[in-house]
Amino acid sequence: MDRNEILTKLTNVFQEELDNEEIVLNAETTADDIEEWDSLSHIQLIVAVEKAFGIRFTSSEIQSWNNVGEMADSIASKL
Repeated sequence: MDRNEILTKLTNVFQEELDNEEIVLNAETTADDIEEWDSLSHIQLIVAVEKAFGIRFTSSEIQSWNNVGEMADSIASKL
């Protein structure tokens, strides 16, 4: 799975979890760019992403991300 495929799948997860079909992610997207993405929904998103990709993240990995691209890189490294 390449980075574009990961971003597409992440977009679907974000749209479903945040109940907003208009969300379109790119590598530079941050929580500041998406109104529904707050600290509580962040946890729900992480759980949904882990489930969707069949992977688990460490807390240090999650804390190191500055944008969706870095999340996608972490996913790619586990697939």
